[in-house]
Amino acid sequence: MDIQQIIILVVGIFAILGLASALIVRQRRSSSKELPWQERPELEEQPSPAAPDDAGAEPEAKPESGVVDAESAKASAEPSPAESTPPVAEVEVPESVGSRMERLRGRLATSGALGRALLSILSRSDLSEADWEELEDTLLLADLGLDATTELMDTLRVQTKVRGTTDVEEVRAILREQLLALVGPDMDRSLNLEPVVADDERHPASVLMVGVNGTGKTTTTGKLARLLVADGKTVVLGAADTFRAAAADQLTTWGERVGVDVVRSDREGADPASVAFEAVKVGRESGVDVVIVDTAGRLQNKAGLMDELGKIRRVMEKGAPLREVLLVLDATTGQNGMTQAKVFAEVAGITGIVLTKLDGTAKGGIVVSVQRELGVPVKFVGLGEGADDLAPFNPEDFVDSLLS
Repeated sequence: MDIQQIIILVVGIFAILGLASALIVRQRRSSSKELPWQERPELEEQPSPAAPDDAGAEPEAKPESGVVDAESAKASAEPSPAESTPPVAEVEVPESVGSRMERLRGRLATSGALGRALLSILSRSDLSEADWEELEDTLLLADLGLDATTELMDTLRVQTKVRGTTDVEEVRAILREQLLALVGPDMDRSLNLEPVVADDERHPASVLMVGVNGTGKTTTTGKLARLLVADGKTVVLGAADTFRAAAADQLTTWGERVGVDVVRSDREGADPASVAFEAVKVGRESGVDVVIVDTAGRLQNKAGLMDELGKIRRVMEKGAPLREVLLVLDATTGQNGMTQAKVFAEVAGITGIVLTKLDGTAKGGIVVSVQRELGVPVKFVGLGEGADDLAPFNPEDFVDSLLS
């Protein structure tokens, strides 16, 4: 064999060896790839990290095996119905009538400027002529009225002469007796809320709230609803003040707080008489005890607005008996309130008076003057801005609080 043949043989052997090596490497690489239809060995399912609980809450106990069930994991991840449902606002329970009367009695005794002025005079050992004149001026400034003040002073002077005393305690006892007589302890101050059955149908008693702007009429309407609810009555409110944008919203808030339905118009400036009529209708159909209708504040010298008030009254009477027409007066207005009261009494037929803002004022004498002028009683007084700061007026408590 010559050299050329040997070289060709060696090259051939190396070529065969190279080809064999390439095939082996290729086979190894192909065997390491994962094919789509190949099944992988099942791996042990590991628990997912637990979601952090609310601050301060203990972590949930894990199973001993360390495996979390899929359904359990899903249930723990989803909020429960109780967690996903927003809380429902609780209906407030108004303060009882007896409790609020006791509380307001104490407040009147500590804040009444009229009482302090009278006591400062009566606390002097012997009453001189100058003291008598100061006492008379104090009563006049308290809006007791000229006739009532003159009557009271004459009685005091006569009684002290008859009894032959200027002792402060005896004079105070006489003053209490005469003030109580002027306030009128025998006047009927209860609300007439008896329903009427006509044509085999039960009609709720209806109450109309009237007054000028700024006396707190809408607020008083809401407070009266709370007082009636505390007394066990069922109530529907009518938002017939359609001229003041916030009035219906304000009354709705008062109603929601004690679970009372409110009838209102869906647009500003609607006919207030139609709202009042609808409120009475809803009250009759739902079988409630009382329907209270709030009206827009109006000036007593605006004939058109006062005529509208008469229309509201007539419309309400078609659906249910109008038991009460309550005039809301600001106690601080004094004799200006008397002019308002006269006109409202003529147009609306007032059956009772609600005095607001009586606390901290020297105008407590308006209780006497407004009753003497109109011949109707003060039935409720407001002595603060709290939701339950409205209570039935009690003559004895009022006089005793002034002179305590």
